[in-house]
Amino acid sequence: MVYQKYSFPINSRKKRTFAPNLTMTLLSILDLAQDWLLHLDDKLQEIVGTYKTLTYFILFAIIFVETGLVLMPFLPGDSLLFAAGSIAALDDTLNVYYLIPLLIFAALLGDNTNYFIGSKIGTRIFDLKWKFLKREYLTKTEEFYEKHGGYTLIMARFVPIVRTFAPFAAGMGSMTYRKFIGYCISGAVLWVTSITLLGYAVGDLPWVKNNFETVVFAIIGFSVAPMIYKYLQSKWKK
Repeated sequence: MVYQKYSFPINSRKKRTFAPNLTMTLLSILDLAQDWLLHLDDKLQEIVGTYKTLTYFILFAIIFVETGLVLMPFLPGDSLLFAAGSIAALDDTLNVYYLIPLLIFAALLGDNTNYFIGSKIGTRIFDLKWKFLKREYLTKTEEFYEKHGGYTLIMARFVPIVRTFAPFAAGMGSMTYRKFIGYCISGAVLWVTSITLLGYAVGDLPWVKNNFETVVFAIIGFSVAPMIYKYLQSKWKK
């Protein structure tokens, strides 16, 4: 009888504390992502100095998670590729000829993971009601598909958030894997190669080194410009 009397309050207390703990964890992740964006060059240089060639695997993991897990659309993608290319131009630890194929593979693996998550789980993942997992992200991605078809997978590579949801939406929809993989490979090669080489080409310029944060935010701004344009366009039509 004693066990029955006190077991329920203990269990209920665990249920009440789970959500706050999860929220704190997610907020910590967001703070970390924000800190990375604000000090991306310093963070990456610190990682290269500490972990040397293991940095390849760290970059691989970040690109994979950003493209492969629909729960993580806010991680740095474009800016990370640019920073990696810049540091490769300044530090012999990272070789751009190894870096690009590795990160292309990470992006491909992430897209394929996301595609199969979408095909198996679909909209049920939104039942988690996670604060940062919004149905409007999926809606925006579906609008991209309606307008651009399979080329959405290539265009979405350069648009944060949409980049993460595009393969997920493709898996949910009627796109066959055979059609998906062609666009997937083209998008991954174009995205990783262009932005990494851009960082490699200009990363050692004095102005870029002295204004790295400005350059990173310019890249982010350029990436989200299509989303802002679509949003303003929808407002004007109303």
